[in-house]
Amino acid sequence: MTVAEDAPHPELDTDAGRTLRAAANAAGLPIAGAVLVRAGENAIYRLTGDVVARVSRTGQEQAAAKEVAVAQWLEAGRVPAVRLVPDLDQPILAHGRAVTFWRELPAHRHGTPREVGRALRQLHDLAPPDGFQLGPLLPFTRLRERIDMAQWLAENDRGWLRQHLAELEARWPELPPGLPHCVVHGDAWLGNVVATEEQAGILLDLERCSVGPPEWDLVSTAIKVGSTGTISRTEYAEFVEAYGHDVTAWPGYELLRDIRELRITCYGVQQGAGRPEFRPEAQRRVDCLRGLRGPRPWGWVAIG
Repeated sequence: MTVAEDAPHPELDTDAGRTLRAAANAAGLPIAGAVLVRAGENAIYRLTGDVVARVSRTGQEQAAAKEVAVAQWLEAGRVPAVRLVPDLDQPILAHGRAVTFWRELPAHRHGTPREVGRALRQLHDLAPPDGFQLGPLLPFTRLRERIDMAQWLAENDRGWLRQHLAELEARWPELPPGLPHCVVHGDAWLGNVVATEEQAGILLDLERCSVGPPEWDLVSTAIKVGSTGTISRTEYAEFVEAYGHDVTAWPGYELLRDIRELRITCYGVQQGAGRPEFRPEAQRRVDCLRGLRGPRPWGWVAIG
């Protein structure tokens, strides 16, 4: 270990940072100069040598292992997606958490709705992998946990969220038939499909990939015009044209819309537990779902 690596490093003086240090040492990767990029569902760090590390939350080892398998499968199929650092046995477990190491993308931006539509069309047209099981789509993963963690939220709000979740879980088995089930990304918002100067439609955050209704991925863009009001109707029409299907015309749209709205609301209240600056927007999302802020679209802003 060099003197620089041994020196005090405030970026790593956290549970996630200490986990990263242990995993990087096990992988033989330098830790000096590591910078925290984002503290969201995963803690994301930039390391020297064009490497990005993802430190999962406790208990997410299987999700991280699946993300590694999906990335390898997409690379073998020449599908644009984030790539792993080669020649490492991943994920690396340290301090009860999973750490994965990725090649850093060059400068990039969020995908446009058209680019997202094309990327999803390519993904949904793939046959499921032979070498491992993706498992079925689990639309309610961790929602109760996120509600329970949000101690800052008023108990009547948390009680309402729990009841709303229970109602959606009861409706899920009644989802009407739609497009044939296929490989789905699972969290296909515009920030998880990015573009560089040389390539568009690059898939990120692969840990939710599964087999399920393709409409699940399509709803993530549809609600940006119908629910959150963050893209225009023209942009949504470009998405529909690129993919070849309008999910809003399907009888199951409202159910998937309601589940997706709850998911991004619960993400917000979880983030508010550790970051008080996110609480006003998270509270606004809860109020919108409860019918206290008028009809859609609500004009939500990003959290995290």
